[in-house]
Amino acid sequence: MAFDPDAAAQPGSGIFGLTCSRADSRIVLVPVPYDATTSYRPGTADGPRAIREASMQVDLYDRRFGRVYEHGIFMEDEDERIRLMGSKAAAFARPLLEQGGAGPDDSPAVARVNAAGESVNDFVARQVSRILDENKVPGVIGGEHSVPFGAIQACAQRFGGAPGGLGILHLDAHMDFRHAFEGFVWSHASIMHNVLTHVPQVTKLVQVGIRDFGEGELAFAKSQGSRVAIHFDDAWAEELARGKTTFLELCSRAIQDLPRHVYVSFDIDALDPSLCPHTGTPVPGGLSFNQATLLLDALKQSGRTVVGFDLVEVAPGPTGAPEWDANVGARVLYKLCGVAASGSGV
Repeated sequence: MAFDPDAAAQPGSGIFGLTCSRADSRIVLVPVPYDATTSYRPGTADGPRAIREASMQVDLYDRRFGRVYEHGIFMEDEDERIRLMGSKAAAFARPLLEQGGAGPDDSPAVARVNAAGESVNDFVARQVSRILDENKVPGVIGGEHSVPFGAIQACAQRFGGAPGGLGILHLDAHMDFRHAFEGFVWSHASIMHNVLTHVPQVTKLVQVGIRDFGEGELAFAKSQGSRVAIHFDDAWAEELARGKTTFLELCSRAIQDLPRHVYVSFDIDALDPSLCPHTGTPVPGGLSFNQATLLLDALKQSGRTVVGFDLVEVAPGPTGAPEWDANVGARVLYKLCGVAASGSGV
């Protein structure tokens, strides 16, 4: 039977109700159900599974990105070893998080958590490298925000030698510039510090939605010079309130700093927390769903090539609660697939 994009998703179908194989798919998604260092509220390990379930309700024609499904989107099965690794690491991390971070006597527990983070990095890097070898676009679904380090590293090794290197468009409420936050090297709050420290092929980091950060993070950003461009959420709001610009002009301003090859890192808490109430570290303010869509569409219209992406920190609510977080996450994911599929090829 021919696939009908307007029909209901059928039992046993893949992400978004699609029936395409990995071989026939332009985009391959890697779920990473790992949640060990989330410092406020855990639950992101269940994000990939919840997004997959909610994706069955997403209509497949997108007014801005078109027939995204025609490019093929395939989601790998979860590797239960990653979930188990995260559970074991969380058992060591949680007591330290509850006491406000690791102390001098906590080095054995810290070492266990750091080792788990390194294993996740290796797993993700291998999976993403394989996808890139197949000339496909990788998408990582977390899990906490520490999980895409291996993906960024793999993409940087593949495309960082191109003119301009690799740029990152980072949508987030937080800078994520903390060094080994609460004692953990591979903390969710340290992802971009680790990227800028360990991945020199990343030549530009453009952050949008930023509204919650420490003074030390701001100092680290300044130490990076022109390598980092931060677009503060309240600054955008003020410019719009004063009538100095339009949102589309703000999007263009952010994107113009990016090189040709771009990796998109989308932390769901970049959005207004009413759209993601159960995420680990919600912050008032943020982008509306339509604003996030306009930013991704502006990236598409710029002609840049998205070589990889991640969607992280989606955490479903408690049992019996509406699946709002996953509902929004699935729709963000489809638009990320849309901007990735619209590139000129990798």
